[in-house]
Amino acid sequence: MKKLQFNITINAPCMKLCKFLKILSLFIFPLTVLAQTDNSELQKMYNEDQSSRMVKNINWSVLSKQDKEREKRVYEMINSEQIITGKDYYNSAMIFQHDNDTIASSMAVKHMKKAIELDSTINKWLLAAAIDRDLMRQKKPQIYGTQYVMNNGETKWKRYDIDSTQVTDEQRKFYKVETLAEQILKERNMNLTPISEFHSKSSSINQTIKFIKSEHKKGLKSAYNTSENELNGFAYELLKAKKENDALEIFILNTKLYPNQFNTFDSLGECLLLLGKKEESLNAYKKALKLNPKNENARKIIESQK
Repeated sequence: MKKLQFNITINAPCMKLCKFLKILSLFIFPLTVLAQTDNSELQKMYNEDQSSRMVKNINWSVLSKQDKEREKRVYEMINSEQIITGKDYYNSAMIFQHDNDTIASSMAVKHMKKAIELDSTINKWLLAAAIDRDLMRQKKPQIYGTQYVMNNGETKWKRYDIDSTQVTDEQRKFYKVETLAEQILKERNMNLTPISEFHSKSSSINQTIKFIKSEHKKGLKSAYNTSENELNGFAYELLKAKKENDALEIFILNTKLYPNQFNTFDSLGECLLLLGKKEESLNAYKKALKLNPKNENARKIIESQK
């Protein structure tokens, strides 16, 4: 049997095209490597970490055990190279943040630095908080002022010792941390009676709204916390209790009491979207983005609704 022979002649233009495609692949390949998706299991762990801290009367012994289990799983993910994206490093940093030893606190700092290196849009507050907590775990003064403690036998929160000379207020603002003056006010607010306590007695959202307005007018003379963060947290408590319409009323009130704070409109947008009020939700998100053009959450949601 004769063997068939094929003679293939590649002309010059074809050779040039092949060379071009080969060079092009060198540029495309790294992009495919970089196009990694966030670790969904780690995101779920982060969500559990956060939601477990948004309930009343936390059982700290149970929560501590859960924190340890999450931390153990994060180490397994590190060993199997499953932590890749900036969001992954952010989520793992938060889990490390909630352990109580210096190994975990140093890992939180390390992972937050990597998170910001990979994604400059990530919330930088956690890096300042991780640095402060790492210093606190080493029994050194914090430098940003993110850590507040309640020692055994005490009933009031206080800001943990701080070396205020190491960081300027401008640097604090860059990391989304309150200024030194704002931290004094924050400490006061933390020791005020939460609005949820009044609401548990009145059980009427209209009475609670009326009470919030009257307490807010008292300013520093108020015995209740009517800060933006307190009202926002209270509204989310109502959402979790399946009282969506009551939550909406508080979110709306918060935008009226704090009309220049982007987060009040961002949270309002989230609630409206949950209730199926898409047009009103978009308006709230647009307002949030106008107040803070760096609000990527609002930007993404607005884009997704087009």
